[in-house]
Amino acid sequence: MSVTIVFGGTFFTGMMGLIFHRSHLLSALLCLETVMLGLFIGLSLWTLHHESTTSYAAPIMVLTFSACEAAAGLALLVATTRTHGSNQIKALNLLKC
Repeated sequence: MSVTIVFGGTFFTGMMGLIFHRSHLLSALLCLETVMLGLFIGLSLWTLHHESTTSYAAPIMVLTFSACEAAAGLALLVATTRTHGSNQIKALNLLKC
């Protein structure tokens, strides 16, 4: 019961942060990582609950995807900060590049 609350709390905290705090690109990326962490926890709990040996690779794949997403997001953050001068989402204009 408490583990489900941790999963739901992590996921919905990330979603609410993504909805309400979209002023900076870094805060949006951190909220996306929180959502991915919640999905990883949920998938891991689902795998443990069903005790299936065939689905043990799914949480590792989600964690790998999350790491790749973080690397791409940080590279995008550095590139936009260098070209636009700030990491505010309002300042990102694709026609300026």
